[in-house]
Amino acid sequence: MNEVNPKSLPEHFAKDTNDPLQSQKLGRSCKGTSAMSALEIREQDLKEMGSLIQSRVVLEVSTQVQSLLDSLDTTTLDIAVTGESGAGKSTFINALRGLHDGDPCAARTGVIETTASPTSYQHPHLPSVRLWDLPGIGTPCFQAETYLRQTGFERYDFFIIVASERFRESHVQLARAVKAMGKRFYFVRSKADQDLRASQRRRPTRFQEAQVLREMKEDCIRQLQRQGLDSPQVFLVSSFELHRFDFPLLQETLAEELEGHKRHVLLLSFPSVTAAAVQKKKDSLRKHIWKKALLACFVSALPGLPIHLNIPMLMNTLVSYRRNFGLDDASLGALALASSKPSCELRSQVCSTLGKDLSENAVHSILSQAALYGQVAARLVKNKLPLLDNLVAGGVSFVAAYYLLHTALDSFAQDAQRVLEKAYSFEDDVQGELCYPPDPGFLFD
Repeated sequence: MNEVNPKSLPEHFAKDTNDPLQSQKLGRSCKGTSAMSALEIREQDLKEMGSLIQSRVVLEVSTQVQSLLDSLDTTTLDIAVTGESGAGKSTFINALRGLHDGDPCAARTGVIETTASPTSYQHPHLPSVRLWDLPGIGTPCFQAETYLRQTGFERYDFFIIVASERFRESHVQLARAVKAMGKRFYFVRSKADQDLRASQRRRPTRFQEAQVLREMKEDCIRQLQRQGLDSPQVFLVSSFELHRFDFPLLQETLAEELEGHKRHVLLLSFPSVTAAAVQKKKDSLRKHIWKKALLACFVSALPGLPIHLNIPMLMNTLVSYRRNFGLDDASLGALALASSKPSCELRSQVCSTLGKDLSENAVHSILSQAALYGQVAARLVKNKLPLLDNLVAGGVSFVAAYYLLHTALDSFAQDAQRVLEKAYSFEDDVQGELCYPPDPGFLFD
């Protein structure tokens, strides 16, 4: 293909030092991945599309692509949270949902047991994700098998067993019964922040946070081993400071042990409190961009239907991206409250073009300018997908939508990292974690 001089590219494709989306050095890359591959039409995406399309008619393929996307939206994830009364189960559930205890939609909390029967709480943005607050355990007549039958163990994907001070025999009984029924369980030692402060008050001159945390975890493990549990894994967590202690490790462990769509849903539903979590969320979303772009391709291929008919669908996708990264007003407000930072300071870290102005006009402008050069880029797609040979308009729309979604995903991830740094006053090496979009000259190679 003929090369196009980058100077001739339209405004949204040219380098713009005033836009953080374009201001990074071109050629910057993720670890082990060249910057050129950050936004190019991935070979893996082309292979997946090719295996789906082959010789099928447009309507049949578009229906199947929509079905694939619908299966993502309808995948359920049911998480059971249990433990003794007063252990902080409800507060932990609220933290996972990005809510504080005073929120009208929050799980009810209290120093006494407030849960008499299994109570489900939907994720505020992903209704197919439910966190279940189970009744407290640890009563003198507690029977794990009976408890699991009464709480409907079969509906849950895994159990989180919470303790705030000590793990007791009832915790181990429950863990064994859960395992015997073919489910996974995870021990969470809550209120780690409170115990740290108490330890510091007791020994202010000898206090060392790392040592205290290590002693807390070792003590939990010894308690569980005394009750006959081999090699227990314990996660120290503060529901008020998820970015500290072991919550990132818990999140990573849960994601590794789930598969397919459930793993995707978990990554989207949990708060992103580290650069690594932001990256994993972005990687999971990136895998499905080609499906959205292909739908746009087929819509534009129908007679009389222009590329901009896709704007409502693409807007919905972009709105969900922004919400998944915690960049919507509600999420930023909740983070401001949790981090004791003014919400305006956090909003000031949202610097990307679409992060600041996610409107139909902005999307329309980007798609229009991308389509100007899409005729050339469409040849690359048609070489891999013969069905598109006579669907030039469809090919153009695919390239434009693919570029728009990839670029927006990267820019939202960068915004999310800046917000985290401001909220929690830490500086992770996000430059090595996040991909920066290169000069889109790859469209014309």
